[in-house]
Amino acid sequence: MTPKDRVHAALRRQPTDRVPIYMWFHPNTTKALGKLLEIPVDKVEQVMGNDIRQTWVGNNYAMEGIVHENEGESHVDDWGIEWVKGGAFNQIRTFPLRDSSEETIRAFEHPIHKMDELMSNMDPLMPYADEYFIGCDISPCLFEMVWRLQGMEDTIMNLIDEPELSEIMLNKSLQFAATLAEEAISRYPLDWLWTGDDVAGQQSMIMSPACWREMIKPKLAKLFDIGKRNNLWVAHHCCGALYSIIPDLIEIGMDVLNPVQCNCPDMDALDLKKEFGQHISFMGGVDTQYLLPNGTADQVYGETSKLIEGMTSDGGGYILAASHSIPPETPIENIFAMYRAAGINKEEIFDTAAASRSS
Repeated sequence: MTPKDRVHAALRRQPTDRVPIYMWFHPNTTKALGKLLEIPVDKVEQVMGNDIRQTWVGNNYAMEGIVHENEGESHVDDWGIEWVKGGAFNQIRTFPLRDSSEETIRAFEHPIHKMDELMSNMDPLMPYADEYFIGCDISPCLFEMVWRLQGMEDTIMNLIDEPELSEIMLNKSLQFAATLAEEAISRYPLDWLWTGDDVAGQQSMIMSPACWREMIKPKLAKLFDIGKRNNLWVAHHCCGALYSIIPDLIEIGMDVLNPVQCNCPDMDALDLKKEFGQHISFMGGVDTQYLLPNGTADQVYGETSKLIEGMTSDGGGYILAASHSIPPETPIENIFAMYRAAGINKEEIFDTAAASRSS
């Protein structure tokens, strides 16, 4: 079974040879696995059994795709956002529209002139398009894109005090995300459209569900519709405690929910499967806060086995993934235990690594 066939079958609740996998690793975890397996870091995801190949064409590329070697190194992206390396990841240092006038906000334009350059991020995936499930990530789509430009405080205050300005910024982000989606679909053979908009925190929504339904939901529905009209699965990423809006996301066409942060209120993966599994599939749910870094290998194997069994109780509808990128403090044996629960043992991983070195 090819990776592409495996993911499609799982999403259709059809039999698969094993649960599909799409694992994200912290950059330092990737380096550790590469060193252990004696492979370059760019081969780690393939050797570790990822069935999905995906990359960013929007602002997430500026955050995750541009990698600095040294602490404090920075760059300014095509939106005017300044990113600086802090730890393993880029963090925002300058929000270009923070404290800006209404005139400046109205005049702001997303970098539509960079469309060809942004789309070219997909080109390296094309040699794998026949065998692997191909995704295009257009996130951050709406609220998250706006706060990257204005800062969280300004963005939240505008939702409350300046709804017209909020509508202007959200609509600008909508139009740009829609253009990214349509361009990617027209240029590349995609299997799903990956959307994302973090609107929840560890304990609750960042805004009220009512505000989200009024300001965000109708716009997100338009993005989902682009995927649906083109016969693609629609995956949506939102961290945190978003339980209250999951029925809304289902209503507007979401097929796959990620990352299922199981330690947030009402976000237990098995409970969500029981309540919503007849309508959507899930990707995620393996705890990266406590289980993977702090549990024993036996605990990781047991909990992952229980998760896979419960999340595939209807014959599929699940992609094995962690609730966040796997942190570097995770014992390597815990990673292998998680994979063993998915049907890939340690020896197979080392054999695949050896084969990749000789190819």
